[in-house]
Amino acid sequence: MKKQQIRNTALLLLTAIVWGVAFVAQSVGMDYVGPFTFICTRSLIGGVVLIPCIALLNWLEGGANRRKPKTDASLEQKEPPLSGEQRQRQRRQLLLGGVCCGLALCTASCFQQFGIQYTSVGKAGFITAFYIIIVPVLGLFFKKKCGPLVWIGVALALAGLYFLCINESLSIGQGDLFVFICALLFAVHILVIDYFTQQVDGVKMSCIQFFVCGLLSGLGMLLFEKPHLSQIMEAWKPILYAGVLSSGVGYTLQIVGQKGMNPTVASLILSLESVVSVLAGMLLLEQTLSNREILGCVLMFGAIVLAQLPQGKRDSL
Repeated sequence: MKKQQIRNTALLLLTAIVWGVAFVAQSVGMDYVGPFTFICTRSLIGGVVLIPCIALLNWLEGGANRRKPKTDASLEQKEPPLSGEQRQRQRRQLLLGGVCCGLALCTASCFQQFGIQYTSVGKAGFITAFYIIIVPVLGLFFKKKCGPLVWIGVALALAGLYFLCINESLSIGQGDLFVFICALLFAVHILVIDYFTQQVDGVKMSCIQFFVCGLLSGLGMLLFEKPHLSQIMEAWKPILYAGVLSSGVGYTLQIVGQKGMNPTVASLILSLESVVSVLAGMLLLEQTLSNREILGCVLMFGAIVLAQLPQGKRDSL
């Protein structure tokens, strides 16, 4: 395994841990503020956090370039500077990527936040992991094939979702349904990121997506909620965790770690947040799952592991 692939895998795994614990922050934050208010504040904080990060990365990159020894060969291989039209096209692509990612992130986050009000943290984490199925299915429309182990994992994940969401009366809870829709939208978010990170700076795009998400959810906050500064201040701990770590750090690690990675493999690693969410819910909120729901979690975890097993050298998603 290449060093870059190992590094990217580690970044995505760290992202999964941060996101898994974030389900607790999202649940606790709802005790003080509404869903749109929570998403708006965490997204704007995430965008603000990235501004100095971008400046630091630019400074480090400039310093590295200045320290690089200049040889005749390096001078010959040096790419010509971009023209004004090329820079303008690049900025438009960056803005388009940020807007598209922000729109997908906002809609997915809204359904997730509403769903967490009516279901447990652990169930929300595992249902969100349903995007491991949607990503390869959507990839078929882009002529990206899936190996047989992925499809076996899909079948296991569907069985796991049945035991997690469908009760003995064959009905699904409102919160579970909202989180299920959120999983579909997060699959779209992953594919949008996969497309644009090949063309633009991932960290800058992440910054733009948070401000777009914050502005869109802010409209919902003003239209449907009556936020008070005192309520936001009472929720400062979960909002800061969700804003700084889950949004600012987590989604940026996702974009950086996903660059050059197979999107299905990336989604499978990220879906380990579901396991972390169950553990975090048990340790921090004392939430428990029924035997039926535990069986669903085991099946979904097995699907995640199975779909990550080596499948030879075939070009699959």
